[in-house]
This record gives sequence, C-alpha cells and structure tokens, in this order.
Amino acid sequence: MSATWYECKVKYRKTDETGGQKVLTEPYLVDALSYTEAEKRINEEMAAYISEEFKITNIKVANYAEIHPFENADRWFKSKVSLMAYDEESGKERKSNMYLLVQANDVREAYDNTLHVMQSTMGEYSIPAVAESPIMDVFPYFSGEEGETEQLERFNALKASKPAQAEVETIDHMEFETALEE
Repeated sequence: MSATWYECKVKYRKTDETGGQKVLTEPYLVDALSYTEAEKRINEEMAAYISEEFKITNIKVANYAEIHPFENADRWFKSKVSLMAYDEESGKERKSNMYLLVQANDVREAYDNTLHVMQSTMGEYSIPAVAESPIMDVFPYFSGEEGETEQLERFNALKASKPAQAEVETIDHMEFETALEE
C-alpha cells in the first residue's frame, strides 16, 4: 500500500529569545490512512514538542510521491520531476509530473539530492523546479513490525542529524566576456 501524506497546519504560541510571545502557524507532514488518523497522529507528535496549548487549523492531502531525508540536512525542499514518456499512438512525447520532498541545506544541494534519488530511474526525466518547502518536520508511519524498526531508526537518525559546517570555497563557474572600451 502506498503512503498518503497529510499536511497538517498547527497553530501555537512560542516564546522568542526576547521573552515575547508570538503566535505561529507551521505545516507538518504525517503519513496516515485517513484525515482522522492524521489528526490523531499530529496531536500525538506535537504534544511531545509543545508543552502549551496548540490547535490544528488545517489538514489536507499533500501531493508528494516520495519523501527523502538526507544526513546533515536541516530543511525540506519540494522538487518537481517531469518524467518523459513516448506515446506510440499519437507519436508525441508526454510529460507527467511528480513531486518529491527532499531534505537539504540549500537549493543546489536539494537539486543534487534529487538527482541522487532519481539515478536508478530507467526513463528520461528532467527537474524543472526545486523550491524550499515551508514543511517544518515529517512524521512517517511505522507499524512497529520487526523489519520496520530499523527503517524508523534510520529515518529518524537521518532527520535528526545536524548539518556539518564544512569550510567550502565557492567557485564561480560563470564566465562573462568583458566589453572592450572604445
């Protein structure tokens, strides 16, 4: 059975660094079988993180084909992948789009991670868009069966890992011709 992801918006009061209180509404993703289960799961997950009162303001089905956490990444990015298929009847090339939620530190890394995920794909594809997602966290469903325990531990370890602060020199590969002065 394929996973159905629900985007749940949670509204709560947060105390900032200055001691002031701020009301935030943040989206989270849960894997569930129905809206009712999604509401139950997000209540359980958020109760562990938020000590004060919170309210679920919206639940909707998210349009993600796959979710991919990566080690040393702290943000989620939505990658649009266009799969190319040749329609033999009409003789035309057709595109079908799917969306992946990929964890990364920036857009370039999200693009690279999307390429990594898609490397085993047999057909042609392109990645027309990668954008930062407002999703704060992802809570997959695991039944607790023997094989899934390892999968849950791996997912949570990847999700919780902190980005490595490597000192990398950025090299500008763009070449510009300088205009000759007359």
